[in-house]
Amino acid sequence: MSGVYARRLSRTAVLAATAALACATTLLSAPAAQAAPPTPVSAATARSYLSSLTVQAEGSSSGYSRDLFPHWITQSGACNTREVVLKRDGSNVVQDSSCAATSGSWYSPYDGATWSAAADVDIDHIVPLAEAWRSGASSWSTSSRQAFANDLTRPQLIAVTDNVNQSKGDQDPGEWLPSRTAYHCTYARMWVHTKYYWNMTVDSAEKSALQSILNGC
Repeated sequence: MSGVYARRLSRTAVLAATAALACATTLLSAPAAQAAPPTPVSAATARSYLSSLTVQAEGSSSGYSRDLFPHWITQSGACNTREVVLKRDGSNVVQDSSCAATSGSWYSPYDGATWSAAADVDIDHIVPLAEAWRSGASSWSTSSRQAFANDLTRPQLIAVTDNVNQSKGDQDPGEWLPSRTAYHCTYARMWVHTKYYWNMTVDSAEKSALQSILNGC
């Protein structure tokens, strides 16, 4: 083997090793992917679900109390539902021995804000508890209301900016939508998916608003 050829092989090996090291370093230093709630049904499926929901005027709020929807319940070990969602929806979340989030970051898709303190984040019920009460949950058992309020399987719980969640209150999509229009389609799909699974009703203004959003998805 000539000296020139050997040097070429040596340079090639060095370049390959350098590239591999750079790639490994990038992978190790890359930020964790943003997590999210369970993926809602597609817009087409949501339109189908919406058309099958019973349309009727909202029921009364009489007798409603958040205590009738027990939350947050323990999910595993020391972790309750809120803490599970904070871990799921955040990036680089560190929890202490009692499962409280001590560091991390949370991106709120409602308003595009990012927070580094769990205290600035609320866990929103996509379909609010009071809205659920007026849409059929008033006749459910307490155990069913508890399952709904802590539902991690459907896209019903999401970590968002606390004051945005508070401004939403118990309003439906005919009355309130996230300020980020880019999230409206996902929000409508989440809403319909949840209402369909839990067999809740919709009022006419709510259905009209959802149809308008889903038709543009």
